[in-house]
Amino acid sequence: MFSCIFREGNIYKNLCGGQWTESSAGERIQIYSPVDDSLIGEIQAQTKEDVDFAVQNAKDAQKEWAKIPISERANIIHKAARIMEKYEEEIADVLVKEIAKAKSSAISEVKRTVDFMHFTAETAKRMTGETIYGDAFPGFDKTKISLVERVPLGVILCIAPFNYPVNLSISKIAPALVGGNSVVFKPPTQGSISAMYLGQIFCEAGLPPGVLNIVTGKGSEIGDYLITHPGIDMINFTGSTEIGHHIAKEAGMIPLLLELGGKDAAIVLEDCDLDETAQNIVKGAFNYSGQRCTAVKRVLLMDSIADELASKIVAEVAKLTVGRPEDDAQITPLINDKAADFVQELIDDAIQKGAKLLIGNKREKRYIWPTVFDHVTEDMRIAWEEPFGPVLPIIRVKTIEEAIDISNRSEYGLQGCVFTKNIDKAFAIAQKLEVGTVQINNKTERGPDHFPFLGVKASGLGTQGIRYSIEAMTRSKAIVINLDKDFQ
Repeated sequence: MFSCIFREGNIYKNLCGGQWTESSAGERIQIYSPVDDSLIGEIQAQTKEDVDFAVQNAKDAQKEWAKIPISERANIIHKAARIMEKYEEEIADVLVKEIAKAKSSAISEVKRTVDFMHFTAETAKRMTGETIYGDAFPGFDKTKISLVERVPLGVILCIAPFNYPVNLSISKIAPALVGGNSVVFKPPTQGSISAMYLGQIFCEAGLPPGVLNIVTGKGSEIGDYLITHPGIDMINFTGSTEIGHHIAKEAGMIPLLLELGGKDAAIVLEDCDLDETAQNIVKGAFNYSGQRCTAVKRVLLMDSIADELASKIVAEVAKLTVGRPEDDAQITPLINDKAADFVQELIDDAIQKGAKLLIGNKREKRYIWPTVFDHVTEDMRIAWEEPFGPVLPIIRVKTIEEAIDISNRSEYGLQGCVFTKNIDKAFAIAQKLEVGTVQINNKTERGPDHFPFLGVKASGLGTQGIRYSIEAMTRSKAIVINLDKDFQ
């Protein structure tokens, strides 16, 4: 029977083997709000021994969990989704404090997570195997039959980022569980408290003990130990490209699903709807202060309309509110000082090298006002590096070919978008862009969640999206029946 007490005061425990446990070393990590540096709570700083215990519990529980019919596994996911609705306000309030997410966006994240869980459960029930007869291939007949099913990989290590600690955690956990896997879940340190609610929710939903285990701790102590642990059968990670490369190098021959960084470009042609384009670009660039891998991170703009569109972008940016997330401001503090310092570095570099500042370049601690540069050139860091903050460079181009070339020379390849009324040009550009997804007349963004979501080059490995994620965390298994030819 699950113990469903995941906190005592402001001390949070970790779910392991159906119990909420503390670090064997008795050490904890204090979590402070990026808004006002107030102490939110303390999480466990677990040890390598704690990791071993979590992985072993997951391994032991997975075999029995895989035997449970898909319909029953799906029912637990449905039940967990309904329970999450009960915690909507509580989780949203934690998101506001813990990662400085505006209250309306925090509520939206929880609601989207509920929808994701329901859709995942229903999708799994409709995923079927196939029967293949041998007579389609020369030299064989119908006496040879392959029955193909999907089976779980085993123990999945799910590692989530700070910016969507609830939604992007569930985007890994729910498909893994419904596919018959067990999970070792490593939430982001900043974001772990809100993510910890997922353990409580699945506990209440009746998930068998050991099927979901949560590990928190210092990356320097348990990070590499987790990703190289022999008991882990797959790693599903969302985070920085730097860490993604490290995981790919260290993890060895196990399947990986990596969602990494991006430098998503908006290519704007002369015949676009200027007002609609400006609104889309500003929303895409500055939602959650630009702390999104799918944020619009540069505008490749035809020179002939650059002055007019730039002025419209500035007008839209001027409407954005800067302030506290509990007041539902659109621009809130960045996640930590290091992040804010990095964004300021990129801003300073652009100014030093001659970019034209249109609006912004104001900072108070972790608050950085939305900043737009025009006449950005290729020697500036902001043209290529991912800021993960509220700054947008405009790069003027003279031809479509130049825009495509600049976009494709990025080390990243997550998404791109094209704004034009000419659908033929839009498709032609989309086919040439080296990215996972191209949005036509819309900002870069993730979802709907049943769409494929993927990156190429330094932006990731593998394909996510509800059905795609279930497929990635299961494998095909074929059983071949050889019938007696005399009975044909």
